[in-house]
Amino acid sequence: MSPVVVLVGPPGSGKSTIAALLADRLKATHRDTDTDIEAAAGKPISEIFVDEGEPHFRELERAAIVAALKDDGQVLSLGGGAILDPATRADLAGQTVVYLDVSLGEASKRVGMSVARPLLLGNVRTQLRNLMEARRPLYAEVAKVTVMTDDKTPDEIAGEILEQLV
Repeated sequence: MSPVVVLVGPPGSGKSTIAALLADRLKATHRDTDTDIEAAAGKPISEIFVDEGEPHFRELERAAIVAALKDDGQVLSLGGGAILDPATRADLAGQTVVYLDVSLGEASKRVGMSVARPLLLGNVRTQLRNLMEARRPLYAEVAKVTVMTDDKTPDEIAGEILEQLV
């Protein structure tokens, strides 16, 4: 049992938006582990970071991913840092993983000054660049398909993913 497809990528790559479109086209359900974490914790991720810290958040994230990977027939979107955990990367080895890549400039525009993204507080562009540089090899490691999202509509991105998955 496993998801139909798992989307990974940095903040601003469009994971949640594209996952919802793919789920609709594939007649599947969409599941977002960040949403699962917030529901389980009863508060937004930004508050988890402030109240309990990043290590606690990562524990919640790992549990959410383990649970989500057991469900069949869904389109799953993971939080941008999910691939930092070696156990998660190992779990993704048998999955159909799509890496949504995005340029720094485009990701910065999409993310803006969001306080909902605690790891990007301060100089958003610098923080985002550092995150993207550190994580890019890990996204590539787990991905079966990589799609660049710059200058494409969500519909175009979803269509490109579906073409590559056939």
